[in-house]
Amino acid sequence: MNSTLLILAALISSVSSPDGRLKVNLDFQHNAYSVIYDGKTMLEDSPLGLVANFADFTENLVLTDSETSPIDEHYSLDRCKVSEVHYVANRYVGKLKNGKGQAFEVEFRVSNNDIAFRYNIPRDGGTGSIRVMNEATGFRFPEGTTTFLTPQSDAMIGWKRSKPSYEEEYRVDAQMSDRSFYGHGYTFPCLFRVGEDGWVLLSETGVGSNYCGCHLSDCNDGTYKIEFPMPEENNGNGTIEPAFSLPGSTPWRTITVGKTLKPIVETTAAWDNVSPLYGTSHKYKFGRSSWSWIIWQDASMNWNDQVAFIDLAADMNFEYILIDAGWDKELGYEKMEELVKYAQGKGVDVFLWYSSSGYWNDIVQSPVNKMDNSIARKKEMAWMESIGVKGIKVDFWGGDKQETMRLYEQVFSDADDHGLMVIVHGCTLPRGWERMYPNFVGAEAVLASENLVFGQRACDLEAFSACLHPFIRNTVASMEFGGCILNDRLSRGNKRGTTRRTTLDFELATEIIFQNPIQNIAITPENLESSPKEALEFLRNVPTTWDETVFIDGYPGKSVTLKRRHGSTWYEAHLDAATGDGYVKIY
Repeated sequence: MNSTLLILAALISSVSSPDGRLKVNLDFQHNAYSVIYDGKTMLEDSPLGLVANFADFTENLVLTDSETSPIDEHYSLDRCKVSEVHYVANRYVGKLKNGKGQAFEVEFRVSNNDIAFRYNIPRDGGTGSIRVMNEATGFRFPEGTTTFLTPQSDAMIGWKRSKPSYEEEYRVDAQMSDRSFYGHGYTFPCLFRVGEDGWVLLSETGVGSNYCGCHLSDCNDGTYKIEFPMPEENNGNGTIEPAFSLPGSTPWRTITVGKTLKPIVETTAAWDNVSPLYGTSHKYKFGRSSWSWIIWQDASMNWNDQVAFIDLAADMNFEYILIDAGWDKELGYEKMEELVKYAQGKGVDVFLWYSSSGYWNDIVQSPVNKMDNSIARKKEMAWMESIGVKGIKVDFWGGDKQETMRLYEQVFSDADDHGLMVIVHGCTLPRGWERMYPNFVGAEAVLASENLVFGQRACDLEAFSACLHPFIRNTVASMEFGGCILNDRLSRGNKRGTTRRTTLDFELATEIIFQNPIQNIAITPENLESSPKEALEFLRNVPTTWDETVFIDGYPGKSVTLKRRHGSTWYEAHLDAATGDGYVKIY
């Protein structure tokens, strides 16, 4: 072999899954990778690399060394779709240098259906930090691939200029050539059907204070690229380019591949590649919650209505009540202490609502300016701990910049110091957070149940949307949808407002299909008399965490059937978009 061929051979590598069916080919001569599954191309040559403030790692790279090793790890989850995970994969690290001799690594982990990859940047000389100006990272799909995507919205639009908040509609079986609704690409996770050859789910994980949240660009010649947040997000506060100290790594980008949808629904890629960021001395309890606001809305923020929903929670054997926005003005801190004491006397614990801030949007719902300020936040959390509050719901976040990701982490960490669980709404996609943060218990990041109250279109599309989430949004992270509506009309008194189009069995089945460790359930006191006893008994006993999840059948936007195990009991659930009907079987 001549010297040219030797150099080319050294620039081409590959890594396969333990079962040999999934393969990543790496071509460092062209700084690209491709993905093959069962001999079929799922991703064609796709770009790798990034441009830093001090170096270009997108061209003229030379492979100086490589290493491979097996991964065989067992870990536990206590708030997800599975409780025990055995992660087996093959790891490859390509060590490269650019034309100026600056070091750079590309790391891949390949399990039987999942790929995770990231970039590692060593400390090289006196440079101790990096600012990532852009990424070349992309995903090039074969011609004929169809898409199941939701768009990244404009910044600073929507309710009180609070978007983007991952609350846009999906298009299914769309063409790659179709442009996104706002022209900013698509939010993770992203599902693709590669003709008859199989399915691919793209997402990212391990994003905390170390990086910004990313999304995909619109498609250009079959390729979707990683995009950073828009400058306008967070009302213009913070940079769009992430930065971290060296040595350091970017987050993991994940690719889940399957001939069928089963590996997509059952994937654990979001958690396989992250670790807990801090320990906890607290034992957090998961479960169900009553919630007055979702049906009775703002007018329910008064003493009598909150007592009624505490009594409802007690009657239904729910662990919690969520007391939503405006409690500080309508009830006040002293009355809240009395209300928490009343709830605890009924065996019910309390979650309290907060706005995430105020300076990057126009939100008037209160409390505001508590969670974004470390001094105010710690004082507030100490007060909550002193009266026995068990969790907070923090709403109206400002986008995906690293500044905001840092605030998420600060809120989670401070809350754990005071034994508080955290739900986030109006927010970004959780990216491995169930394993990273021991007190994180769910996120909205979906067009959720409040929209059923706000407009009939959401009710008309409810069955279609519900048949999407198990394949896309909910497969990579907990999803705090806040549904299971038993009212026929979505208002107090059940006589006016939007009209539910789904059956009672459909709504009950969503408690199995939608996974979140704290389920805020949209029932009202009227339902104790108007709903079948069997339905109420089901809600009194349904679990919110699972030991095992198994996909049975379905197609995104059409139907889904899956079963979940809690302890020794299996719950099988089915949703049908065409009929708006469903079922639950327990065995």
